[in-house]
Amino acid sequence: MQQIYDMIIIGGGPGGIGAAVEAKVLGMKSILMIEKGDNHSQTIRKFYKDNKRVDKNYKGQEIEMAGNIDFRDGTKESTLNYFDSLLDHDEIDTAFKSEVESVTRVDGEFHIVTNKAGYRAKNVIVAIGTMGKPNKPDYNLPISLKDRINFNLDKCSQGEKMLIVGGGNSAVEYAIELSKTNNVTLNYRRDTFSRLNDVNLETIYAYNGQEKLRLRMGVDIVSIENENGLVKVNFTDSYYTIYDRVVYAIGGTTPVDFLKKCGITIDSDGKPEFDENFETKVKGLYLGGDIAVKSGGSIAIALNHAHHIISHILKQKQK
Repeated sequence: MQQIYDMIIIGGGPGGIGAAVEAKVLGMKSILMIEKGDNHSQTIRKFYKDNKRVDKNYKGQEIEMAGNIDFRDGTKESTLNYFDSLLDHDEIDTAFKSEVESVTRVDGEFHIVTNKAGYRAKNVIVAIGTMGKPNKPDYNLPISLKDRINFNLDKCSQGEKMLIVGGGNSAVEYAIELSKTNNVTLNYRRDTFSRLNDVNLETIYAYNGQEKLRLRMGVDIVSIENENGLVKVNFTDSYYTIYDRVVYAIGGTTPVDFLKKCGITIDSDGKPEFDENFETKVKGLYLGGDIAVKSGGSIAIALNHAHHIISHILKQKQK
């Protein structure tokens, strides 16, 4: 813990990469990015299927890039390659496979403790996203069915009768992809989709019309039971169906316990508190990316957050 970094970024996703690059470009001398995975952009690597479109404009929002990163539409692969080039070009220190255990402010500086080492910093940005810990339903999921209930596409087989649960882009993309080799039903508790991009909306209704998969809209799940080793799903319309596998794609949750360990206050709705500059009530401790917006998922917004935060820190330094 001898060196004091100008900036330590917790999280190696787009927001973290953006913060590291902006800090370097705008004149900070020593920057460290800490990531618990073995590489950057874990959400893109794990949750995006191969060749998935990655759009600058998200959910109909026209986003003007504010900083020094030239982010454009692309694919999963081109986006990862671009972020690789940013990190390589700017020679930013990284600590992969390092999970942060605590962040404390001591005598005007931050002490960051990971499972491997301790670090000191003048400023800290938490840009960990929300997808790393998927949402789970309120009802009980039997432990005996753990091998038949998924929260991503890992361990999914072919030739199975499957239920996908959710109404967002991830749920629809899961359903479309899995329907190529499985008998798939997509269940969404609302009558219509409200969060899909145009391509996914058109494709899911086309697949439903062509009977490549089935939509079960406007009903929710009451409970899950083990029926002879298979998944019995009971719905609110009093019907039930037995599936080989159920895949949940119902979003991520803000990691409240970790934020509290960092000294970040949480409001009555369970959301972290921060001001218009993304600074928390702990001076010098910032939030950026998915964790700082109501509806996450936009890489461009995360990159803009990074530029705003670094610019604010440098302005404060000049005062």
